Amino acid sequence: MCNPIRDDGSSQSDMVRKEKKPYFQRYWTSADIARALTVTTVHFWCLLAPFNYKWEALRFGLILAAVTNLLITFSYHRNLSHGSFKLPKWLEYPFAYAAVFALQGDPLDWVSIHRFHHQFSDTDRDPHSPKEGLLFSHIMWIFDTLYIKDKCGGRNNVMDLKKQWFYRFLRKTIGLQVLMYWTVLYLYGGLPYLTCGGGVGGVLGYHVTWLVASVGHTWGSRPWKTNDTSHNVWWLSLVTMGDSWHNNHHAFEWSARQGLEWWQIDITWYLIRLFEVLGLATDVKLPSESQKQKLALAR
Repeated sequence: MCNPIRDDGSSQSDMVRKEKKPYFQRYWTSADIARALTVTTVHFWCLLAPFNYKWEALRFGLILAAVTNLLITFSYHRNLSHGSFKLPKWLEYPFAYAAVFALQGDPLDWVSIHRFHHQFSDTDRDPHSPKEGLLFSHIMWIFDTLYIKDKCGGRNNVMDLKKQWFYRFLRKTIGLQVLMYWTVLYLYGGLPYLTCGGGVGGVLGYHVTWLVASVGHTWGSRPWKTNDTSHNVWWLSLVTMGDSWHNNHHAFEWSARQGLEWWQIDITWYLIRLFEVLGLATDVKLPSESQKQKLALAR
């Protein structure tokens, strides 16, 4: 794509990215601080888990990690970011709300970053390319919102979501939602559910998602001709709910199915397919054979 026109009327060539400043010796916005506090708190609770251990709380944490990862890829990723399928609003909104408790931000923020990632994948305007370092692509990019804004511009690529009151509400109340979530965990099961549940489950959920951005652009197989460094990482497929078939995804980013071969595990696709059979998921997008042939490498 050559100099695509952005929603604010500017082209890609109009954006001039500022030189990156030293990471810690920079201005930290309130959003950067809030994100850093959230991620640090979850990791701190994970470290405290051995001292507040209960098997049922740890089991809850493992289930929580699996469910929140499924919600992120089902709702934030395939439904909202790419429009891979449609749901009635009475289903779309509850799924998006539940995904908030993966503590990866509100839908407007998550979807905007991901759309920029696909628009500028592995260029100097990608929000989290491993070309700026594996650690940066895995986690550090999250805490530098001004750097992302310098590279990508304003969040004008989510106007479809901004028009909906529900997503504006989540944007404004995201901090309250996180505090409420932690409070409920503590009131339900005390420190074990906060540490073994929210801590262990949260850390697993975080790093599984972040591995797609870092490892998924570094190692693995590349069956499709894409203009980026995306790879399929088979050993991540189960814990990422199918999102680690990342080269498949960058080849056909709008596809509801990312595990394109029968043997490629894609739990999110199985859920989408179930909703389609039930008549609740519509306009389910899949690549045609001719589209696959255009991008196929020698296999």
